[in-house]
Amino acid sequence: MQAIDNFLTQTGFVQFVSGDNWKCLIMILLSFVLLFLAIVKKYEPLLLVTIAVGMLLTNLPGAAMYHEALFAGGHVQWALFGGGAVTQDFINGIIAEGSATQAAIAQLQAAVGGSITAGLLDYLYLGVKLGIYPCLIFLGVGAMTDFGPLIANPKSLLLGAAAQIGIFLTYVLCHVSGLFTSAQAASIGIIGGADGPTSIFTASLLAPELLGPIAIDAYSYIALVPVIQPPIMRLLTTEKERKIRMRPLREVSKREKIYFPIVVTVFVALLVPSAAPLIACLMLGNLARECGVVDRLSKTMQNELMNIVTIFLGLTVGATATAATFLSVRTLAIMAVGIFAFACGTAGGVLLAKFMNLFLKEKINPLIGSAGVSAVPMAARVSQVEGQKADPGNFLLMHAMGPNVAGVIGSAIAAGVLLALFG
Repeated sequence: MQAIDNFLTQTGFVQFVSGDNWKCLIMILLSFVLLFLAIVKKYEPLLLVTIAVGMLLTNLPGAAMYHEALFAGGHVQWALFGGGAVTQDFINGIIAEGSATQAAIAQLQAAVGGSITAGLLDYLYLGVKLGIYPCLIFLGVGAMTDFGPLIANPKSLLLGAAAQIGIFLTYVLCHVSGLFTSAQAASIGIIGGADGPTSIFTASLLAPELLGPIAIDAYSYIALVPVIQPPIMRLLTTEKERKIRMRPLREVSKREKIYFPIVVTVFVALLVPSAAPLIACLMLGNLARECGVVDRLSKTMQNELMNIVTIFLGLTVGATATAATFLSVRTLAIMAVGIFAFACGTAGGVLLAKFMNLFLKEKINPLIGSAGVSAVPMAARVSQVEGQKADPGNFLLMHAMGPNVAGVIGSAIAAGVLLALFG
């Protein structure tokens, strides 16, 4: 009977009604909502499905697949991964650092005198914590992206840069609110770049305790780009501006496409060394695509590697969305400022295009400025759709791809600046 009693008390059903595990039920329901959005509504399904499953697994009482304590204080606690004993002195040291979450401290205190057995998601999360997965995602993005529209129209760089204003305005807003430290505000600000891997890369280094809410917000809002951007685009432009037709882009030579990733890597790495890992992987992937001598590697980056890393990244990011961390005032604040960040990024690109038109003989359709956020290629498609609503014969997609890929580079550079300032 004692064995049966032990079995019953260890089941997740019993643990649901004990302590604060009712909060886990809320997170499980939220994971179901994300699955609905991904499967039924088809909003960014490749990532939302894996993120939702990771969130589900980490909040199942007793599953023990992910332990915040193993990453307490923002560092990988390698001694605990090796089966090291948890002592009160060790916990006191973690508390003294001041950056460990209450959930991590509680897990450590519950294990005093014993050890913590790492779960599957703990080991997979090392790829996030060590900055491996975001860089590999950038490798695949580079291999799948054509930088030709950006090279053909260098003015696109300005539009991509203008869209990053959302990052810095959001940082200021979060910082003056008093709810976040400078490092946390910088991590939240990156949401404004509409770049999931960069958000994860930055948060894992500056504010690992907020990684779950930041990543889920970033990808959720990226999936909602077709909903968020159009009202802002229509508000800031006139019908006449939306009907502007742009001259077809010039043909870019193969030599230019090969030189571009090499030059950008060297320039950005020297200018902002903190951004070098992301930019180097992005440009390596693009060089493999354009050079024409490593087609096997390019196809692997675009397909097998990208798919494998997407699975691991989604699962582990979802795993960080534990009930103790996610259900807080700060998380609600992050969700609110995420909309603000996207809106500012969209508006920044559109308004700069309108300003440039004051001096240009060949006018730019301001709608392509909204593609300066780095949701590739979704933001460019939104520009195309909005342009054709005003003029069905207008084709803006390739013009919008220039600011779109410039936004990828811009968000990585912005992240490097913030890492240099607060890392």
